[in-house]
Order: sequence, then structure tokens, then C-alpha cells
Amino acid sequence: MPMEKKFDAREAEARITERWLSNDAFIAGANAKRDDTYCVMIPPPNVTGVLHMGHAFNNTLQDILVRWHRMRGFDTLWQPGTDHAGIATQMVVERKLAENGEPKRVELGREKFLQKVWDWKAESGGQIINQLKRLGASCDWSREAFTMSGAPGAPADAQGNFHDAVIKVFVEMYNKGLIYRGKRLVNWDPHFETAISDLEVENIEVDGHMWHFKYPLAGGATYEYVEKDEDGNVILSETR
Repeated sequence: MPMEKKFDAREAEARITERWLSNDAFIAGANAKRDDTYCVMIPPPNVTGVLHMGHAFNNTLQDILVRWHRMRGFDTLWQPGTDHAGIATQMVVERKLAENGEPKRVELGREKFLQKVWDWKAESGGQIINQLKRLGASCDWSREAFTMSGAPGAPADAQGNFHDAVIKVFVEMYNKGLIYRGKRLVNWDPHFETAISDLEVENIEVDGHMWHFKYPLAGGATYEYVEKDEDGNVILSETR
């Protein structure tokens, strides 16, 4: 059999991956020879983009552990899936609408815009899963999940119902007093008209002014632990 001058890694990887998948080599419990279990839930990548080196490195570490336990006869499961990414996904879809000259989100209306989001998810999410398979990740792909499965407008073929599961657990935690509602300072996005997390805020330095406000204490009250000026006023300093 003649050998090629150059090794075609792309062809070899695709051939080996197809053989693994066709033989259900990664199915949960495959070749299990003991009652011990080993389960890893993959940190689901966002559907907003493609995999990067961080994904490749982290998934390689997980794959080593999963394959090692599978070889030792453990009942092994590596659970794959993707995350909806919330506002980041909305931004990507809105940008795509603008590039294509399509109506804006508010012009489309809620139902039509959500359908655009689901269509985009099917396109982008499938790309990420294919990249994971190309990496050789030994996940049980028959159990692929999505963090918004079961939500209004979700495709009928989506497995599971994480949408209702999250609501159920959230209500149970509230009833047990583990979470509560309170008044807190939040980051408000005037464009999307929603609160966003600190992780999604980019801080910038600007030239401003420091303003000092004098507040007299009501009724001439005095408190030893409150720092006051010579006139008995409390001074608050802030930027505007």
C-alpha cells in the first residue's frame, strides 16, 4: 500500500471520529465493567461564537480524565451541551439584522425576533458541537443539551426542558428562604433596557470633577463616630 508523502491529519481525524461515533464508543456506560460511576458535565460553550484555545485546553484535560476512567471500566458519562449566552446572543442577532438590512428588534416584535434567535442558534450551536467533535472530545453526543431547551419557541426536537427545570428549582429555593428579592444597585443597559452583570461591564477612565456636599445633621444631632467639619456638617464627596 503506497504511503502519502504528507500525513493528512484532517482525513485521519475525521475517519477515526466517525469510527468512534458509529460504534457508540462514548455512550454513557459503554464497556462499563464495575459499579463505580464517573460523570463530568462539560462547561457549556456559548452559542455566540466559535471555540478558542481556552476551550481546547480545558476540554483536553476533561477528556484525559474521562477516557482514563472509561478505560478502567467505570460507568462513565461526559455530558455535552451549549449555553444560550443571554444578552450576548441578543447583541449578535441584532447586529446581524442590521448588517442584512432587516427590521430592528422592536420593529420585528417579540415572537419574530425570538424566531430569528432560534434560527441563529441552530446555525452557530451546530458549528461549536462539530468543532468539539473534531477535537475528539469523547462526550456522549446522544445526550447533547441546551440551557434554554423547553423555552417558548424552542425547537420541538430539542432534548430536555432546562427552562422549566430552572424555574422549578428557583421557586423551591425561594420557598426555602435560600434566595430573596431586595433593592440593590444594578448595572442598567439603556439600549437593551435590562440589568446586566458586572462581567459584562467595561469600565473606562474619564476626566471628571470631585464634588463636596455639606449635610447638616437633623435637629443638631451629634454622633462621635461621624466625621464632621468645624461647623458640624457631614461632608460627602463624589464624582458626577
